Amino acid sequence: MLAVCAAGSLLAGDVAVDMSAVRGWLQGGDSDSSKFYAILFEQIRGPRIVLSALTGFVLGLSGAAIQGLFRNPLAEPGLLGASNGAALGAVMVIYLGLASTLSFAVPLAAASMALVSVLVLLALAGRGASSLRLILAGFAVSAFAGAGIALALNLSPNYFAALEIAFWLLGAVENRSWLHVGLAVPGAALGCAFMLATARALDGLALGEEVARSLGVSLLRVRLQISIGLALAVGAVVSVTGVIGFVGLLAPHLVRPFTGALPSKTLLPAGLVGAILLVLADSLIRLIPTMTELKLGVLTAFLGVPLLLLLLTRPGASLLSER
Repeated sequence: MLAVCAAGSLLAGDVAVDMSAVRGWLQGGDSDSSKFYAILFEQIRGPRIVLSALTGFVLGLSGAAIQGLFRNPLAEPGLLGASNGAALGAVMVIYLGLASTLSFAVPLAAASMALVSVLVLLALAGRGASSLRLILAGFAVSAFAGAGIALALNLSPNYFAALEIAFWLLGAVENRSWLHVGLAVPGAALGCAFMLATARALDGLALGEEVARSLGVSLLRVRLQISIGLALAVGAVVSVTGVIGFVGLLAPHLVRPFTGALPSKTLLPAGLVGAILLVLADSLIRLIPTMTELKLGVLTAFLGVPLLLLLLTRPGASLLSER
């Protein structure tokens, strides 16, 4: 399904596609039309499709992991402050003018600040903290990072600097290259591996913390592993796309009716659904006739709210059910 959506996304846009010329490109032709589609597909649309899929996978997987960790169907990747922490790191680099001189500065700062925010969260919550205390501490860390972002906007030296920060915060994948994909992949892959490795522990945790402890699950290790994985993965993708909401919240609920409540069966499907959602959203952006291309984060918010309300009002909705 993801491959079909990606192939369709290659053809989506305001440029009319000549299928005979596309076949020539696929066969390695060297005509002018083949060269044009080589540039269009390989250098323009290809990176943004891969980056959309990667970002959606990270957000969907992170949402499923966080919901499994807290046993809270309303949890999402921003709950631990990782998203806002990563955004604050990236905004600081943009504010200081380092983004245009050092290609790795934004991803490095975003991942670092996401990790710092999670470590601060764990320190605030304490060693034996309950899930509720972790959530409240995460809200505090996220609010502080949001205040830092607002301060950077407030103190921007000029209008153009503030506009650059504001546009970046909206979340987008246009004008991204394979360099951006390469910058996001290492942290995203490592972070996802950390979260996937907790699948069986999350299954035990779904039965309750006391039962999980009796099964030999170390709650501290699971929380630390998911927190670090979340910081690495979300920090890596946020650093190149900006903040994109709702995917991490909705993707697990879209797959749970088919996979059941066990986190081990939800993690990968939620990631794949998240990838499909963002690839389709990016395709839709290129099909909507607007003077200025919509930002991906704006579209996911507009589409995510009605979908969230639909899930809330559906009989037996997983958003409202206790797990």
